[in-house]
Amino acid sequence: MPKTVIDVERCKGCGYCVEACPQKILRMAEVFNSMGYHYVESFDPEKCKGCAFCAMMCPDTAIEVFK
Repeated sequence: MPKTVIDVERCKGCGYCVEACPQKILRMAEVFNSMGYHYVESFDPEKCKGCAFCAMMCPDTAIEVFK
């Protein structure tokens, strides 16, 4: 099963990964990281197919996908 790991402290909340995810399992968190950004969270990780589109779109390299 693929696993998406998000570095919440590195995430600046641009949302590119949310738009890129074909499974629509990412969303902006309601809380902030220490830098004051709404970071991205995976709310349904079981549906991840491991495509890594989210990681490819992230300009801050805050996402890794392990297969």
